[in-house]
Amino acid sequence: MTKPLPRKIAVMGAGSWGTTFAKVMADAVAEHNIQVEIWARREDAAVEIRENHTNSRYLRNTKLPLNVTASSDQQAVLAGADLVVLAIPSQSLRAELDQFKKFFEQDATVLSLMKGLERGTDLRMSQVISEVSGLPGERIAVLSGPNLAMEIAREQPTASVIACSDEGTAVWISQLCSAAYFRPYTNDDVLGVELGGIVKNVIALAVGMCDGMGMGDNTKSTVITRGLAETMRLVLALGGRMETLSGLSGLGDLVATCSSSLSRNNTAGRLLGQGLFLEEVNDRMSQTAEGIKSARAVLDLSRANNVEMPITEAVVMVLEGTLSVENMAQRLLSRELKSEGEQQ
Repeated sequence: MTKPLPRKIAVMGAGSWGTTFAKVMADAVAEHNIQVEIWARREDAAVEIRENHTNSRYLRNTKLPLNVTASSDQQAVLAGADLVVLAIPSQSLRAELDQFKKFFEQDATVLSLMKGLERGTDLRMSQVISEVSGLPGERIAVLSGPNLAMEIAREQPTASVIACSDEGTAVWISQLCSAAYFRPYTNDDVLGVELGGIVKNVIALAVGMCDGMGMGDNTKSTVITRGLAETMRLVLALGGRMETLSGLSGLGDLVATCSSSLSRNNTAGRLLGQGLFLEEVNDRMSQTAEGIKSARAVLDLSRANNVEMPITEAVVMVLEGTLSVENMAQRLLSRELKSEGEQQ
């Protein structure tokens, strides 16, 4: 490894993905006797993880490795942790991080599992982490890819991408989460990896809406393909690389999120397509559908950079009540005809 093994790994967030990734890392480092400790907001969740090695609210009867433990005490979880994994809702990150950054070890590295843009600032999660914590870019990494938590918890094989401006940091983290069923690749295009993971949530909402209205595979394939095209336009405009979007954090994540019933964003879109109001959808969802929270920020970012994103715009209009779900397809199909390869 490029750096020494961590004394301890802290995972801040006990939702489905945070708990699943704690399992991945615990499996990967088990032979080194490294403890992975989860911060759970609720004490009862921490007790269940500690005593039963389960998190039944999110992962049903999945058994967690013996080197996974948990606490509701942020300071205790972060004490001695050389790697801090952030797995909390994106819109809560700034306030949460401001509370516990003081407990970071002096040389701690941070890995973000979050896929969202901060509303009001349009900042990516790595940018929020940098701004709030003051950590340099070489100690901030992000992970993205087809990360349906329940499938990974069941140890169904998958791969993901770890991106950091410092190659050594990305390699170090990748070796700490390389399990028999989880293969990490590395990348230095942090912007492209993050934006791919952010925009796909919005596109998955659109695909879910189509599904909820009973539209077929042709329609959904069209939305996925054109959604990837508008994601590429935004990434290129902001300085990311096209090849990143053809990889796991772009096309791979997009396909998984748009096509799976395990996807929160696809599920939320499907409920909207079936005629539920947004408030009703939120009431039914046990976890945050990040696309609902980030869609407006994505649209604002695209407009600020003169990037046309018609699917994102239509989703925002549906979410904000200025366009009915039934009229979304008509709005998209009535746009000016143009070459498929046009960038605007």
